[in-house]
Amino acid sequence: MQNRISQIELAKKCNVKQSCVSKWERGATLPDAETLFTICEILHESADYLLGLKDY
Repeated sequence: MQNRISQIELAKKCNVKQSCVSKWERGATLPDAETLFTICEILHESADYLLGLKDY
């Protein structure tokens, strides 16, 4: 995935702290379902892809 969005920008769009985005990227936590839907819309990716269930 090559979306050019910073952690800070994604955090603002999802109404969370930047540290939450960092934890998601490291696999320490997962976003809740509503936030995951928002992330999918922002990044134009499927939830399956973002969660590592599909490789496309």
